[in-house]
Amino acid sequence: MGTARTDDGTAGKAVVVEGLTKSFGSFHALRGISFEVGRGEILGLLGPNGAGKTTTVDILSTLSKPDAGRAVVAGHDVATDPAAVRRSIMLTGQHAALDDMLSGRENLVMFGRLQGLRKSDARARAGELIDQFDLAYAANRRVGTYSGGMRRRIDIACGLVVRPEVVFLDEPTTGLDPRSRQGVWDLVSQFRDAGIATLLTTQYLEEADTLSDRIVVIDHGKVIAEGTADQLKERTGATYCEIVPRHRADLPAVIEALGALVPEHSRAVDATSDRVAIPAPDGTRTLVAAVARLDAVGVELMDIALRRPSLDEVFFALTGDTPRESDATESSTVADVPVESEAAAATPESGEPGAPDEPKADATSAGSETAEPETAESEAAEPETAVSETAVSEAAEPETAEPEQSGPATGELSTVDVEVAS
Repeated sequence: MGTARTDDGTAGKAVVVEGLTKSFGSFHALRGISFEVGRGEILGLLGPNGAGKTTTVDILSTLSKPDAGRAVVAGHDVATDPAAVRRSIMLTGQHAALDDMLSGRENLVMFGRLQGLRKSDARARAGELIDQFDLAYAANRRVGTYSGGMRRRIDIACGLVVRPEVVFLDEPTTGLDPRSRQGVWDLVSQFRDAGIATLLTTQYLEEADTLSDRIVVIDHGKVIAEGTADQLKERTGATYCEIVPRHRADLPAVIEALGALVPEHSRAVDATSDRVAIPAPDGTRTLVAAVARLDAVGVELMDIALRRPSLDEVFFALTGDTPRESDATESSTVADVPVESEAAAATPESGEPGAPDEPKADATSAGSETAEPETAESEAAEPETAVSETAVSEAAEPETAEPEQSGPATGELSTVDVEVAS
């Protein structure tokens, strides 16, 4: 039997977060954050380590309970109807939750069986996903032999065995090479085309800029900015013209030739810089005027271009460069952009002394309800470790004479599933 959806103004929204708070002892991980994700929208959640990104994902995926506030995912309240939430989402953490002893195909069949599909349907769906994710050449190899990019693809594919309404991706490209990262980006873009809402947490600012329809920046557990990438860049500053002379010794001559185009506070030559930046309120006309003045005095240029503030600059302008505590669930891995201080980087992942460790959001799919939220850590890790190779091979074995029974439509474990999980 299906569960009734919440009907209180959240229609049309895949995720609604209102005033969420969460503390670990004296450490306040979330301080009343609020945001929404539309259906088919990709929302980037940015913030330094310890800002509260993973804590937010844990609450929305029912791995943790908020101290206060409200969250509705796919029309279901995470506090009053967590089972329905888990049936509606896919969760991919920073590390792939796969059985390395099984092949890619067997992992897909296993997840299909755990989510209530009949054997034949699970095999058929596995074949579809193997083709869709371009893994036919490696489908029958053990996952333990896969590269990082291949593991990430099969990990995401496992979460799509049953189509979710909302996808949570917690730093999905951490540690991947550029080619594998681009492959994951292509997959995320397909979620938008399929009408699946996606909440993406990342420390790769280029990733957020490329994929996200909107971006929410959180710091110290609070939302400090929200908007499209262009809107956030406009908050930091307008377009400017950057000029790089071929010879650094020409910098004084460049500043002199540009005259009033260079602001008074920028006229001093920076001993560590090889370029000059000037405001470009008139866009290309400012650039043309600069080129004409420099050509008149014979300054040879290496580069001259109009530029806008990067998302990196936006990030640092919004969050500053202050030491920060490490969230109990935030990863200490810094990728591409140094978003935390050295003091914070040295802080253990477990967070503030005395703060209870919260289960990590590493499950590939939250659809199989294998653990109640906020139980012991070993219980939270159960989906990844509790399934033996023998039991899974039984779930993926060829059809026998026994009649097939359709699994529960709600995604709860059937009798066969309980045997697998045990």
